[in-house]
Amino acid sequence: MTKEMINYEEETGKKAIWRGDVTEGFKRWRDGQKIYGVDKKGIGILVSEEIKTKWEKFGEEKNFSTISSLIRQAVNFYIDNQQEILSLENFSTISRELKRPLTSIKGFAQFIIDKHKNELSWDVILKVKEIIDSSILLENKIKNLLEHQPVDKEQCEILIVDDDESTLNLLIGFFESKGYKCKKVFLGNEAIEFLKNNSPKLILLDILLPDISGYEICKIIKSNTNLKNIPVYYITAVTKSEVNENLKETKADGYFLKPFNLEELNVLFEYLKIK
Repeated sequence: MTKEMINYEEETGKKAIWRGDVTEGFKRWRDGQKIYGVDKKGIGILVSEEIKTKWEKFGEEKNFSTISSLIRQAVNFYIDNQQEILSLENFSTISRELKRPLTSIKGFAQFIIDKHKNELSWDVILKVKEIIDSSILLENKIKNLLEHQPVDKEQCEILIVDDDESTLNLLIGFFESKGYKCKKVFLGNEAIEFLKNNSPKLILLDILLPDISGYEICKIIKSNTNLKNIPVYYITAVTKSEVNENLKETKADGYFLKPFNLEELNVLFEYLKIK
């Protein structure tokens, strides 16, 4: 490889030779053509000789042409995946992500039994049931290993439980713009786990959740001595008549029907005196 090719790779992070042939990018660069869509600026970085050697070795093993290209890709990867990386620091999040495929396995296995039990031999049905039992055992093991960890209480004023991302973002944006910290969860069981260690000032609760009904969650909250005084408001797309039928039994404090106007939520500030 020529010095000119080395300079090209250092400057662009691209290969001058690929599979024995000179690349078109290098040819254009050599002819003075600009190959970037935008101007680039160099960024200096000082590292020890030991670190440099370590990076070079890794780059060679992973087929990076230069240390610069390795650093660029590593930084971009961290920026693009920062939220996922940080979220894995939470034991309950790790537990949930590990159990997610097991939930699908159990559901599909049960579907096979329910829909095809007349077509399958008893031996096959027993094996499918064994898969379900094994999934449950593994779920419990994950829970025992990861969820029984000492946890710090989160400073949270409003807990929002909804499996609709757009609704969550709308509500969080509204309340946080007023200066109140929110906690969002997508599943009912996540909310129940969160409330074991936290007592928000207000709970906004969807009724139709993937795992457990909002009605059942509200009953659990209102039957708990430590939680029963927390106001619970449903945010739901079910009919007004259905919500009213269940309001007294579940002891919810009120509800908002989707789609709702954000101005309707102002009553919550007055109710909680958190203006």
